[in-house]
Amino acid sequence: MAGLTYRDAGVDIEAGEQLVERIKPLAQSTHSQYVLGSLGGFAGLCSIPSDIEDPILVSGTDGVGTKLKLAFELGRHDTIGIDLVAMCVNDIITVGAKPLFFLDYFATSKLDVDQGEAVVKGIAEGCRQSECALIGGETAELPGFYASGEYDLAGFAVGVVGRKRIIDGKATKLGDKLVGIASSGLHSNGFSLARRVLMEGDARLSLQSDFGPHGTLGDALLRPTRIYVKAAQIALEHGVHAMC
Repeated sequence: MAGLTYRDAGVDIEAGEQLVERIKPLAQSTHSQYVLGSLGGFAGLCSIPSDIEDPILVSGTDGVGTKLKLAFELGRHDTIGIDLVAMCVNDIITVGAKPLFFLDYFATSKLDVDQGEAVVKGIAEGCRQSECALIGGETAELPGFYASGEYDLAGFAVGVVGRKRIIDGKATKLGDKLVGIASSGLHSNGFSLARRVLMEGDARLSLQSDFGPHGTLGDALLRPTRIYVKAAQIALEHGVHAMC
């Protein structure tokens, strides 16, 4: 047992360090004036905007479910991070919060630096779309835990809202108007059912099947979840009583 290293156990510390260096500028591209420090420490720091009266922190966590399988099968990992951010920030805006910062958890059996960088590129893009700072995360290399080339993702978003501006549905009344905003597709929900219907049911389609103006079926299914932060912020200026 003498001389065993992390590499012998299947954990590549150097690859982890290389990934951190690659994604630092990606995280930096999302930072606002409220972020303190940079990526790579044990904790991320962020101040609360001073112009919010009686600020309340709002948090949410989520993943992208079996939509990950599409990314694996298509070998495309640069948009799944957008889905991750969207699933988290789209939840916290329903109470009137403005996203403040985001953290991610990326776990895989063997770290592929290029793959990890592609995933974080998507996360950074999602953060920019939602004006949310990527201030930290965790990359876990778990030998033998996941199938080769596969990984799991989880995200954590924190936002802020003034106490008097919280949207909790209590102001809803008869006569209120219901406004719907078009989605970009399935988002990141119901993919197990979608695969069963489209690829295993009577349709028997493949990810390469033509899907008209949307490209292939794979293109249509992998389309990133729409982020509704900016639309929600505009709507909140016009007397919203509830969001879902």
